[in-house]
Amino acid sequence: MFFENTCKRNVFLPSRKMLPSTSLNSSVQGNGVLSSRDAARHTAGAKRYKYLRRLFRFQQMDFEFAAWQMFYLFTSPQRVYRNFHYRKQTKDQWARDDPAFLVLLSIWLCVSTIGFGFVLDMGFFETIKLLLWVVFIDCVGVGLLIATLMWFISNKYLVKRQSRDYDVEWGYAFDVHLNAFYPLLVILHFIQLFFINHVILTDTFIGYLVGNTLWLVAVGYYIYVTFLGYSALPFLKNTVILLYPFAPLILLYGLSLALGWNFTHTLCSFYKYRVK
Repeated sequence: MFFENTCKRNVFLPSRKMLPSTSLNSSVQGNGVLSSRDAARHTAGAKRYKYLRRLFRFQQMDFEFAAWQMFYLFTSPQRVYRNFHYRKQTKDQWARDDPAFLVLLSIWLCVSTIGFGFVLDMGFFETIKLLLWVVFIDCVGVGLLIATLMWFISNKYLVKRQSRDYDVEWGYAFDVHLNAFYPLLVILHFIQLFFINHVILTDTFIGYLVGNTLWLVAVGYYIYVTFLGYSALPFLKNTVILLYPFAPLILLYGLSLALGWNFTHTLCSFYKYRVK
C-alpha cells in the first residue's frame, strides 16, 4: 500500500512542484530555435554536471522514490519505465537526473558483497579487496562498457528512419543497465547467499539445479528489463531482438544441468582467486 500510494503521488498524479517552471515552448524563439541559455541548459554536459553535483547532496535526493523503483523492478518493471516517459515530458530528458537510485544500488552492492565474503569465510582485507573489485569492475566498469555498447547499437541500428532526429541518451543506456542489474544483484548476491553452503555447493544434482536456476532467473531478469528499457523509447524499432539472448541462455542452462556444471561454484572460485 505504501509503494502504491507513492507510485500514484509521484508518477501518475504529478504535483505542481515536479513540473518545470518554464515550458519548452516558452523557451523557443520566434524562429523556432532555443535561446542560447536554454540550449546550454539542455546539453549533455550540463545534464551530466547537474547529476554529478547532486551526487554529493543527499538532502536533494528522493530516496523514497528510488526505493519505489527498486520494488517495482521486481513486480512490474513497466511502471518504472512509465516514469521515464513522464520525465521526458517534464524535464526534456530520458535519463535520471536524481542519483538516489545509484546511491541505494551501491549500498545494496556493498552489503551483499560483504555477505558474500562472510559466507565464503574470507578475512577482513580479502573482503575489502573483493568489494573494490565488485564495485569498480563488475558494476561500474562492466556497466560503462555495456551501456556504451548498447548506446552505439541502438543509435546505429534501432532508430526508425523517420526518427533520425532522435537519439538514445548515453545516460539512459546506463540507467537501463542499472535497472536490469539490480534484480540480478539481489538474486545472485543476496537470495543465493542463504543456499550456498548448505545446498548449492554440496556437489549434488539438487545443488547445481538450485544454483543454476537462480542464475537463469537472474540473467533472464536482466535481459527482460533491458528489453523493456529500449522498447519504451517510441523512436526505436525491432527492439524484440533484445530478447533473442533468451535462446542461448536456456540452452546453456540445459547443458549445465546435463554436464553437472555449477555456475555458483565457478563464481565462488573466481572470487577467491581475485583476492589472493
